[in-house]
Amino acid sequence: MGDDLITNRKALRDYQILETYEAGIVLVGTEVKSLRAGQGNLTDAFARIEKNEVWLYQFDIQPYKQAHIYNHEPKAVRRLLLHRQEIRKLFSLIAVKGRSLVALKMYWKNRKLKVLLGVGIGKNVRDKREDLKKAVAKREMDQALKQARRG
Repeated sequence: MGDDLITNRKALRDYQILETYEAGIVLVGTEVKSLRAGQGNLTDAFARIEKNEVWLYQFDIQPYKQAHIYNHEPKAVRRLLLHRQEIRKLFSLIAVKGRSLVALKMYWKNRKLKVLLGVGIGKNVRDKREDLKKAVAKREMDQALKQARRG
């Protein structure tokens, strides 16, 4: 994958990701310029499948300062580009109750912007606590190994 432009760390904390898909995104010029300036936010972004097309909601791209009257809508619904077979497979995966289609990251690939979508199941508080316990245990183990190597 290319250089990560925007990542959605909240999605990895709140969802258990089952599968990921790479999608293109339809943007206008001022949106691309604003994203190059680092003015995008994927925190609450999610996707839906409507009429055999995938749409990205709640993706916030701040207006480009130099565009003035030709600027874009910051939270407009944006179309994602996927193959028909991928859309059908995604539809069958998210048809199961409790599954969502979440935007995980946005990056450049061959001079084109791509969005990494994840099919996820929402975590409850117990799952989040388990992840936190595992992270703390791993950090303590790494510190102990580091101390053992030094002395």
